[in-house]
Amino acid sequence: MKKLNFLLGKGERLAEEVRVVMGGASKAAPYTFEQAKQRLQPMLNKVVDEIRSLPQEACPEDYAIATLTLNPEYIAKSYHPKELLRAAGLEAVGSRSRRVKPDSRSKNRIPEETVTTELFLLGKRQSFVNWAEQFPSWTEEFPGANQLIEIEQISFPSSSSKVKGISPEEKEIVYEVILHLNEVDSERRILGQFQQYLKRFKLNPDFKHRFYAGGLCFLELEASATLANEIAQFSLVRVVRAMPELRLLRPTVRTSLFADSAIELPDFEPIDKNIKVAIFDGGIPLDHPICRWATPYEEGGLNPADDELYEHGVAVTSAFLFGHIDPKKQLPQPYSYVDHYRVLDNAPGQNLFELYQVLDRVKNVLDSKNYDFINLSLGPRLPIDDDEIHAWTAVLDEYLSDGQTLCTVAVGNDGEGDPMINANRVQVPSDCVNALSIGACDIPDDNWQRALYSSIGPGRSPGLVKPDLVDFGGSIQRPFLTLDSLDGNKLRPTGGTSFSAPSVLRMGAGVRAHFGQSLNALSIRTLLVHSAETADIPKFEIGWGRIARSLEDIVICPDHEIRVVFQGRINASKFVRVPIPLPTGVLKGMISIRATLCYATPCDPHHPGNYTRSGLEVTFRPNKDLKKKPEDGKKEPLHAASKSFFGKGQKAFQTEEELRRDAWKWENCVHSEVRFRGSSLNGPIFDIHYNARFEGHTDNKNQEMEYALVITVTAPRIEDLYDQVVRKYATQLEQLQPIVEVPIRVSQ
Repeated sequence: MKKLNFLLGKGERLAEEVRVVMGGASKAAPYTFEQAKQRLQPMLNKVVDEIRSLPQEACPEDYAIATLTLNPEYIAKSYHPKELLRAAGLEAVGSRSRRVKPDSRSKNRIPEETVTTELFLLGKRQSFVNWAEQFPSWTEEFPGANQLIEIEQISFPSSSSKVKGISPEEKEIVYEVILHLNEVDSERRILGQFQQYLKRFKLNPDFKHRFYAGGLCFLELEASATLANEIAQFSLVRVVRAMPELRLLRPTVRTSLFADSAIELPDFEPIDKNIKVAIFDGGIPLDHPICRWATPYEEGGLNPADDELYEHGVAVTSAFLFGHIDPKKQLPQPYSYVDHYRVLDNAPGQNLFELYQVLDRVKNVLDSKNYDFINLSLGPRLPIDDDEIHAWTAVLDEYLSDGQTLCTVAVGNDGEGDPMINANRVQVPSDCVNALSIGACDIPDDNWQRALYSSIGPGRSPGLVKPDLVDFGGSIQRPFLTLDSLDGNKLRPTGGTSFSAPSVLRMGAGVRAHFGQSLNALSIRTLLVHSAETADIPKFEIGWGRIARSLEDIVICPDHEIRVVFQGRINASKFVRVPIPLPTGVLKGMISIRATLCYATPCDPHHPGNYTRSGLEVTFRPNKDLKKKPEDGKKEPLHAASKSFFGKGQKAFQTEEELRRDAWKWENCVHSEVRFRGSSLNGPIFDIHYNARFEGHTDNKNQEMEYALVITVTAPRIEDLYDQVVRKYATQLEQLQPIVEVPIRVSQ
């Protein structure tokens, strides 16, 4: 029997906590204290005039909101102006990215337009008035006054600036209203006051379907399109926009090819009966043969499903159970059972309130049951917005923030939309940073391309790499084949990201089915990204690449290669040193090191530009004996010299602004592959630093986070690399033996 080199686990046993001294020079300011005062006083006076003009009913408990724009040189979390806000009696309740050309830059550099952070400031109206009146007497010794040099602008958000995507020609529409409001304050007091405010316009909404995430409250409201500015005048309103429609479930590809092909359904149980999987979609008929492996659920009160819903629901479920079906082969054994929740009522687009109703059904299930794997091939037909997080994204990211569930989300089928208005961009909620967003490629073979219908990135920053992965989703020439919804013994040709997404989830379930609990959901996600097949295609189209073609490609190493999984934990503000396992002695030839780091993170939806609360900053040190030459009068560096690693993997996604913002340390999935001369590697390591932030500013409380790191080393000239590493680390690393035999391709 052929020797199989399974991937190696327990890499975290090699890791150790280290002390790394972080330093930095004093920062030059763009303004002097006096210049800052002279600039900001008239702005503050204008804000007070605007706030005073608001109707009392628009200011619940006399609260109002203004905005404060940071100078672009002060957007790092350590510069958050909390002392200044405390002195003014104000609170930052949200933020967003904003382009601005500052009046000045430090060191007499020429100002240029760039991205900075705009904070939403909440306070009593009298607090704003007091600040303006006391401002002339502030000195540099006044608490928080030294942070005035960090401020570029203070302004008041007009009602019209809060309104997005609403045409005055429309008549009665459903709005999506987002308030700066947490659940406790909302339910106790403020929501009722907002309802009272709306009665001025003869509106009496019940807000039955409402969602809270971070410091935001998401509401639906039916009203005349002419009332948008009046609704937005309520001081705690952040955004008023038209409620997007739910994506149509009609397949992107329709063809008669293979339509009459018959298939024989197998009569066997799944490989692992204990894996818990949920699909949220259009439903499956109770008498369909697919119910052999899928259990249909639906809430009471739904109208009977139509054929279109069942067609999509059966196809998505079939894609998870069997992948793309080859009519010439026997159906593969499913990896698990699946619970299919019908969350759609009638055909999408017929109910103006359906978007929140569907999300409510999904959330009710997630709040009551724990699943290992989840798929969503539906959502709003809405390209993501850099400035605002949608309720769907916020709710899902919050559920997935513990890293215990692997979720795949289809990116949408509007890849041929108008790029000038970003209509071809990935759709909500595929911008979830804690989920895998999945696009589609056109064929399952070599020489693949992105399917033209598959929506493209970039995602928001953080979350820039979207889609994360692509998989075969079907095309006119090569449709994706699933079980038919009317006759379960026939095939239906179809296509769309709706089917590539569950197909990727199927591969993740396959890893779990074969290796059990030895690999957690976070590690499985990392392995799927790590083993992706790259291509000479723009990264914004395909993310990290096409998912591996087989389980073997993920878990089996050739003799000249090792793949190690680290499932570790790290404390906030701490450093963990992770060595790269290599044989003893000088290595022959060229060595490729591929590494992927993933973690789940809590999020702040009210701070889109600072969305992720956790960040892992990675420093690569290739040679333990090579240190930088110390500067005159200084001690020799404590640690070996560093070299770029993950920065090279992100180069295709980076802009000058990304580099300046150093936003990559807040991306919760990074991946790269770099080649080295073997002789240049001597005890190479990754130093991983955990940065924590809360609502955009530093937060180093006693926090601990799980991460997953996968490292592959390939050395073509070391034919027994795997065996050498296994022998050297015999008491630390373990071969992850499958609990079920892994299917291996037979060479032709």
